[in-house]
Amino acid sequence: MSNTTTGPVKAYFEGRNARDFAEALSGFSDKAVVRDESRTHRGPQEIRAWMMETIAVYDDCSDMLTVEADGDTVVATAEVSGNFAGSPITLRYRFVTESGAITSLEIAP
Repeated sequence: MSNTTTGPVKAYFEGRNARDFAEALSGFSDKAVVRDESRTHRGPQEIRAWMMETIAVYDDCSDMLTVEADGDTVVATAEVSGNFAGSPITLRYRFVTESGAITSLEIAP
């Protein structure tokens, strides 16, 4: 297991924190799926809309704490702060990649 992040996972966190949606989405495949808050978002358009909506509601930023990679799976934990009850909280991001692109992202406490 590695404790570093590069490529699409790094682009996701850096882009989202900077509100640069093009960068945040740059590592997702065209068939990517995101699961967050009991909702599923499929493909770049839905994923972009989800990012924009959650940022507008929560004004959140993530401070990455740990990253572990095992093959095509990367699990990152981040302290997320923003305009929501209980802020900050620690969330787990489970990325699955294929051919260097994110195909799946699940976010959970």
